[in-house]
Amino acid sequence: MPIDATAQIHPSAIVGEGAAIGADVRIGAYCVVGDDVTIGDGTELKSHVSIDGHTVIGRRNVIFPFASLGQRPQDLKYQGERTLLEIGDDNAIREYVTMNPGTVGGGGVTRVGSGNLFMNHVHVGHDCIVGDGTIFANAATLGGHVSVGDRAVIGGLAAVHQNCRIGAGAMIGGLAGIAADVIPYGTALGERAHLAGLNLVGLKRRGADKEHINGLRAAYAALFQGEGTLTERIAGVTEAHGDNPLVAEVLDFISDSSARHLTTPG
Repeated sequence: MPIDATAQIHPSAIVGEGAAIGADVRIGAYCVVGDDVTIGDGTELKSHVSIDGHTVIGRRNVIFPFASLGQRPQDLKYQGERTLLEIGDDNAIREYVTMNPGTVGGGGVTRVGSGNLFMNHVHVGHDCIVGDGTIFANAATLGGHVSVGDRAVIGGLAAVHQNCRIGAGAMIGGLAGIAADVIPYGTALGERAHLAGLNLVGLKRRGADKEHINGLRAAYAALFQGEGTLTERIAGVTEAHGDNPLVAEVLDFISDSSARHLTTPG
């Protein structure tokens, strides 16, 4: 895809000869777009945006001044290999956000979904996978190889350790330090974060069934406050609540292999 005739590019912007620019794209003053960058229809770069590397950006994104996307990963093992940063549609990427491409050792791709809000100074490290509809507050940081599920919320100045998983619909409090996986719909708080309950507000806002929410609350209590080993508690919750889709999502998350342990109640 060449530069579409409907694209609006400010005279001070620098766009690489190999860049592919879609219809109705707007590239503001002093932006720099590299040769291997693809920008989808209707996306807007406000001004002073830097996009480099092998980066593919979808449609209708709005990228604010001084965001830096696709620069080489902050990984000393990276030796210039051709790896990818892939961003979906309808994202708001605010000032000074940084997103790095993947590394060969991590699968080669950093992938960001659609409909996300990344506030000022957010960092998405190499080989991260971010779902749809998430919110990252100011200066939230993902180390490398982190996965974040759909509709999760990461509070301001929170930091997620490399290789952690944040489940769908989870809520990470501001200033939290996440060193272990957070279950779907869990709320994690604290400098060395602990599980502080469920994100019930988020579930209600998305219109989750009341009976399913109540079942999830019972399952949470059984998993983290019940008797016996974790394996025994999982078996009991599976028998009692396994047909509840919210509970099933949590159980599947726990059963998946992971490099990190689970965040548990303090």
